[in-house]
Amino acid sequence: MGLFDRIKKAFTGEQNEEAEKQEEIVEDKDHSDADTDTEDLTETPVSEDAADEADEKSAEVIEESLEQTAETLDSPAEEVPAHETDEPSEDLAETSEETPVEQVEVNDEPLESEVAETPTEVEPEPEILEPAEEAAEAEETVQEKYDKGLEKTRKSFGERMNELFARFRRVDEDFFEDLEETLIGADVGFDTAIKLTESLRQEVKLKNVKKPAQIQNVIIEKLVEIYEAEGINENNKINLQTDGLSVILFVGVNGTGKTTSIGKLANQYKNEGKKVLLAAADTFRAGAIDQLVVWGQRSGVEVVRGNAGGDPAAVVFDAVDKAKKENYDILLIDTAGRLQNKVNLMNELEKIKRVIQREFPTAPHEVLLVVDATTGQNALVQARQFKETTDVTGLVLTKLDGTAKGGIVLAIRNELHLPVKLVGLGEGLNDLEAFDPNDFAVGLFKGLLQEE
Repeated sequence: MGLFDRIKKAFTGEQNEEAEKQEEIVEDKDHSDADTDTEDLTETPVSEDAADEADEKSAEVIEESLEQTAETLDSPAEEVPAHETDEPSEDLAETSEETPVEQVEVNDEPLESEVAETPTEVEPEPEILEPAEEAAEAEETVQEKYDKGLEKTRKSFGERMNELFARFRRVDEDFFEDLEETLIGADVGFDTAIKLTESLRQEVKLKNVKKPAQIQNVIIEKLVEIYEAEGINENNKINLQTDGLSVILFVGVNGTGKTTSIGKLANQYKNEGKKVLLAAADTFRAGAIDQLVVWGQRSGVEVVRGNAGGDPAAVVFDAVDKAKKENYDILLIDTAGRLQNKVNLMNELEKIKRVIQREFPTAPHEVLLVVDATTGQNALVQARQFKETTDVTGLVLTKLDGTAKGGIVLAIRNELHLPVKLVGLGEGLNDLEAFDPNDFAVGLFKGLLQEE
């Protein structure tokens, strides 16, 4: 199933969900009525012979019980100590008619016969899922996060499309010019907008598309095709080493959520059973050091830190040394984020890399650029500048749930060819998700399809 077909299936599935629920309610009602009728029909009358036989047995049981009672009354009573007698005291005798008799304390442990006969409430055992079922359930949860996180982007894009179609009753050159502006305003990128518009011109002529709903669906289909074409051979997974230390370097301007993303990722790896170490190499801001320490305490992860204003490379040296001697699995390094002086920033990052490579020649295994999705085109500018300054291997796109500019993922992928590896879909500790291109596309586009 192609990606666009998956989007259509998700779109039509939501529309039919309510109808299916109503059908299930009607079926359940029919089944319950049928069961009631069946119970009434299955009742059978008791025969007269069986009733007479039951009465004779009951009479015999009553007669035996009376004989046993008479024998008990004729036998002498055993002497019972005064303190153990069941006879009530004078005070209790006077009030026995008004006050209920207190229950005598007995051993709370039930007899074996009672245990066997008395049903007990047992908590249901947790459902054990097969690996495939567990993976499917996890996938559904992640897709729900994408759907929720991209809600504002879908709404904004849909509103822009509605405004465009409200201004035009036919598809002409003015329509395509306005379409370009609409796509650029939706932060899909200039190059993507031009490429899509040119492709759409040919498609409209070929399919003789006239209805606005058909045109919008063709636009979505073309966006998906461009998105897929630019993502061929793209690696969206974090490059973790199977043997030895994995070193991940985080870069980005201040305020993008860099330190928070490091803390959330450290918490995830710690929960997976990995031994994680953090390095507070953003010595330019004392607040960044303190923030990373707080995240380390929250996640139960140790942090190597230095003094504010100190040498970042010295902090990295200590962290690498500790990680090697104590057999850590992952080292996450926070670096200073400033673009005011590209030369100093580049020199600082190069010095950090040299320190790392003295002990681990193939490291860092990832250089992740953290960008804020709410900044739209500014995120694209930052990514372009950092790509020129250092060897960025992937992106962390934060605050995707709080913006209507989620289309920036298309621009970054199509214009910079940088893979998005992590996305922030909420403010919770577990809302930093591995980027899934298909889940992203479904979450972004499925609400924009129209009924033709």
